This record gives sequence, structure tokens and C-alpha cells, in this order.
Amino acid sequence: MAMTMTGENILPADRATVWAKLNDPEVLKACIPGCEELERTQDNGFRAVAKVKVGPVKATFKGKVVLSDIDEPNGYTITGEGEGGVAGFAKGGAKVQLSEVPEGTKLTYDVEAQVGGKLAQLGGRLINGVAKKYADEFFSNFAKLLAPQEAT
Repeated sequence: MAMTMTGENILPADRATVWAKLNDPEVLKACIPGCEELERTQDNGFRAVAKVKVGPVKATFKGKVVLSDIDEPNGYTITGEGEGGVAGFAKGGAKVQLSEVPEGTKLTYDVEAQVGGKLAQLGGRLINGVAKKYADEFFSNFAKLLAPQEAT
């Protein structure tokens, strides 16, 4: 089953800072919902383990991600695939672009993915809703991490 998703978020930091954080495995691990492991495997790749829940299906996905078309600090293409055992698989990619705006940095993304196995049987509406929820949660966590910390 194919799915697409696009979106944009305004992040409270300059483009160089956003770029650095988007390439930091510790930052990404902290922001990705359900992420248990994320480690750099090469200059432009990561290995990941994440627990996800889509409707009645819970699975631990193990996969890899590769960055290409790297245009520092303007954006890149991210492609990846993950296996979730009997739950199925997911693979796809996203084009990520960064641009400066008065409030900080605008991040836009355009995702195309394929889902198979039990997950695909749940239907597009449920999967798209959950994918949007995970994306929103990631960007909310990422924006909080970038926000200037108030002195206490």
C-alpha cells in the first residue's frame, strides 16, 4: 500500500543549528516516537530500532536509513526500509528542505512510502492518520529541543 504525506514546520532556530540537529543521532533518537536505538553506520547512514503501534498492530521495526542528495545546510533526501516481523514492512523516502524565515527555519518535507503485511491490511485511512500523528509528535519534540532554554 502506498502513502504520501507533505508538511512544513517553523522551527525556533537558525538553519545551521537545525541542520546540525537533523544530523545528530542522539537528537533524532530523542525526538522519534518509539525509537529505542539509533546509531550512525556510515557518514550518511543510520541503523534504527523503533516500537510502533498502528491500531491493533504493535511491532518492533528494525531498519536502516541513508541520506543522499545532501545539500548542507539546505536539505537532503532520506530513504529507508524497516522490517517489523509478522506486522510487515515499511520502506520509502522523504525530501527535506530547510529555508530561513523571520521566526527561524522553515522545514518542509515530502514523503512517499510503501507499507506491506498486516499493516497494509489495516487500510490507508488508519495508517495515514497514525503516520501524521508520528510526524506531528516528532516535529513537536524537535521544536521543543531547539527552543531556547529559559534560565532558572
